[in-house]
Amino acid sequence: MIKLMKYLKKSAGSIVLIVGLLFLQAYCDLSLPDYTSRIVNVGIQQQGIEDGVPEKIRVSTMENLQLFMEEDTADEVLKSYVLDGDTYVLKDNVSREARDGLNDQFCKPMMMVYSLTAENEETLNMLSGMGIQEGMDPMMVMKQMPKEARMEMMKSMEEKITEMPESILTQAAVSFVRREYEDMGEDVDRIQMDYIIVSGIRMILMALVIMAAAIAVTFLSAKVAAGLGHDLRSSVYSRIMSFSSREYHKFSTASLITRSTNDVQQVQQVMAMMFRIVLYAPILGIGGVIRVLQTDSSMTWILGVAVVLILLVILVLFQVAMPKFTKLQKLIDRLNLVTREILTGIPVIRAFSREKHEEERFERANLDLTKTNLFVNRCMTFMMPIMMLIMNGTSILIIYSGSYAVDAGTMQVGNVMAFIQYAMQIIMSFLMITAMSIMLPRANVAAVRINEVLETEGSIEDPENPGHAMENQKGCVEFDHVTFAYPEAGENVLTDISFKAQKGQTVAVIGSTGSGKSTLLNLIPRFYDVTEGAVRVDGVDVRKMTQKELREKLGYVPQKGVLFSGTIDSNIRYGKTDISESAVKEAAEVAQAADFIEQKPENYHSPIAQGGTNVSGGQKQRLSIARAVAKQPEIYLFDDSFSALDFKTDSALRKALKAHTKDATTIIVAQRISTILHADQIIVLDDGHMAGIGTHKELMKNCEVYRQIAMSQLSEEELA
Repeated sequence: MIKLMKYLKKSAGSIVLIVGLLFLQAYCDLSLPDYTSRIVNVGIQQQGIEDGVPEKIRVSTMENLQLFMEEDTADEVLKSYVLDGDTYVLKDNVSREARDGLNDQFCKPMMMVYSLTAENEETLNMLSGMGIQEGMDPMMVMKQMPKEARMEMMKSMEEKITEMPESILTQAAVSFVRREYEDMGEDVDRIQMDYIIVSGIRMILMALVIMAAAIAVTFLSAKVAAGLGHDLRSSVYSRIMSFSSREYHKFSTASLITRSTNDVQQVQQVMAMMFRIVLYAPILGIGGVIRVLQTDSSMTWILGVAVVLILLVILVLFQVAMPKFTKLQKLIDRLNLVTREILTGIPVIRAFSREKHEEERFERANLDLTKTNLFVNRCMTFMMPIMMLIMNGTSILIIYSGSYAVDAGTMQVGNVMAFIQYAMQIIMSFLMITAMSIMLPRANVAAVRINEVLETEGSIEDPENPGHAMENQKGCVEFDHVTFAYPEAGENVLTDISFKAQKGQTVAVIGSTGSGKSTLLNLIPRFYDVTEGAVRVDGVDVRKMTQKELREKLGYVPQKGVLFSGTIDSNIRYGKTDISESAVKEAAEVAQAADFIEQKPENYHSPIAQGGTNVSGGQKQRLSIARAVAKQPEIYLFDDSFSALDFKTDSALRKALKAHTKDATTIIVAQRISTILHADQIIVLDDGHMAGIGTHKELMKNCEVYRQIAMSQLSEEELA
C-alpha cells in the first residue's frame, strides 16, 4: 500500500484539508462529554453556579471572608474586583487560570463563614463550644476577637476542612455563592436555566459542526479515492500496453483483468475509508486519553485493561485470517480464468457435450473461493461481539468504580458520565481500526499485486537514441542470421534464418504446423526480440527504432481476426482514422468484403459486437485485411490470414491485393500452396530451419520439403 501512496501527490491539498477537518471533528466530539459533565455538575448539582468565585458580592460579605484570609491573599482577591457602591463586581478580564486561583482562595474562607453562619444544630454546638452564645452574631464576635485568637481558631477549623475532598469544598463554596446571590435579590433559577440553555446551544452547534465536517470529509475522501483509482487504472493500463508477449504470458490475461479492476477497486474502497476511519481513530483515541487524564486519572487502569484485551483479540484474529486474504485474491484470479475459458469456448463445450465437466470445474473454483470467504468472514464475526463485550464490561467497571468515588466525594456524577463517554470514544476508535482490519489485509494484497504490474519492466523498450529509416532501403525487410527462442524455453524455435524482401516483392513463408512461421512474422513488429542476429526494416535494426515508428510502417493481419466493438467503418479505420469514406470502401473492395457489407441494412455503419461475434470467421478475416489495406503501409504482414476464405474469394482477394500493393512489400504466412504460388520468394521452414528459398518452380525442383507439401495439396496438373 505504501508504494502506491505516490499516486496521492496531486491530491495533497485535499488530504491536508481532510486532516484539518478530522481534527475539528475530533475536537467537537471530545468536547461533548465535557459539556454533558458540566450540565450535570454545574447546571443541575450546582444550579448553574460554576465555581466558588462570585460574579457579585456584598462588601460586608467580602469583609467576613477576609477575616479568614491572609493579608496578601485578601489584597490579591480584591485586585480582581471593582467596587460598585456597596457591591464588589468581578472584572471582565480575569483569565481562566486566575479564576481557578480565586476559587482556591475563596473555598476555605467560604466554608468557614458558612460553618459559622449556618442555622443548624451542628453549628450551634460548635459556636457554643467556642463560647459564642445563641443570639450573638458569630461574625461580629470573630471581628472583635484578637487576631492571634482568631488565627488559632482558624487553624483548628482548617485542619478539619483540609481533610475534606476538594469536590465537597467546591460544593460548599457554590452553596455559599448561591446564598449570597439570593440575599442580593438575584434570580438564581434564571441563572441555572441560562447556564443549561447556553450549554445546550453550544452542544447543538458542535453537533452541527461534526455533521458538516463528516460530510465534507466523506466527500473529499471519495474524491481522493476515486482519483487514486483512476490514476492506478491508467498506470496499470499504460504499463500493460508496454508489455511484450513475454510479460502477458507471465501474468495471464485473466490475472491482468483482475488486477486492473477488482484489485484497484479494493485499494480505492480502503482509501476512501482510510481517511474517514484509520486517520480519525487515532486522533479520537489519543484525544480521548488526554481528556480522561484531565477528568480523572484514578480509573485509567480500566481503559488500559480494555485496550490490552482489544489488541489481543485483533492479534489472534490476524494470525488466523491473514494467510487467507492472500489466498483469496489468487482464488478470484482462478475463478476469472475458468469463467473466461468457459465463456470463450462455449461452442466447443457444447459440440463435445462437456457442459457437465465444465460446470464441475467452475463449481470447484467457485466453491474454493466461497469456502475461503466464509472462513475469513466467520473469523471476523467473532470480532464484533467480543469487542462489544469488552466495551460493555468497561462501562460496568467504570460505573462500579465511579460509584465509590462519588460516594467518597472524590468525584462528581457528571465526571463519571464524562469518563464513560470518553472511554467509549477511545474503545470506539479501536473498534473502527478493527473494522478496517477486515479490509486492510485484503487491500494490501491487492496493492502488492498492482505494484507487481507497475514495477514489471517491459522486455521490449525503445532505444534512447533511435535510428531512422534509410530512404534508399524503404520497404525492405531483412532477416540476418536470425535465431530465436522463447523466454525460459530450452530450445530454439527459429535457427539461422536469413532472407531479404525488397520493396514491391511478395515473400511467402510456408511449412508444417509448429515450424515457426508465425513466430518469424512476429519478430518484424517486435512482438518479441531476436535471440541472435538482426531483423532490419528500411535498413535499420528494429531494436534501434521506436516501436511507434516501426509499427507505423506495418499493416498487420493476425492469424485470428480481431475486431473491436463499434461499426464496420470504425474497424476499417482503426489503423488510420482520418481516411475518407471512399478509401474505406476501396479497402473493403480489395478485401472482398464490400458484397456482404452492402447487403447489411446499415452498410458500413452496421454494428460490430465485442470480439466480432456477430460476423462469420471469413467476414471477420476480410474486415481484418481491409483494416490493414486502409492503412496503406509500406509493408503488409499476413499471418495465415486467408485460411477462412474459400478458393474463389481467396483467388479474387490475392488478385486485388497484387494490384493494390504493388508498391509495398508483402510477407504472407500460409498453409495453402495455392495462396503463395505466384510469390516472388517462398521461404520453406522445417522445424525452425530454412529448408529452402526461391520461387515455386525452383522449390519444386530443389526442395523436398516443399515438394511434399505441394503434392499433398494439389494434383500434378494444378502444380504444372
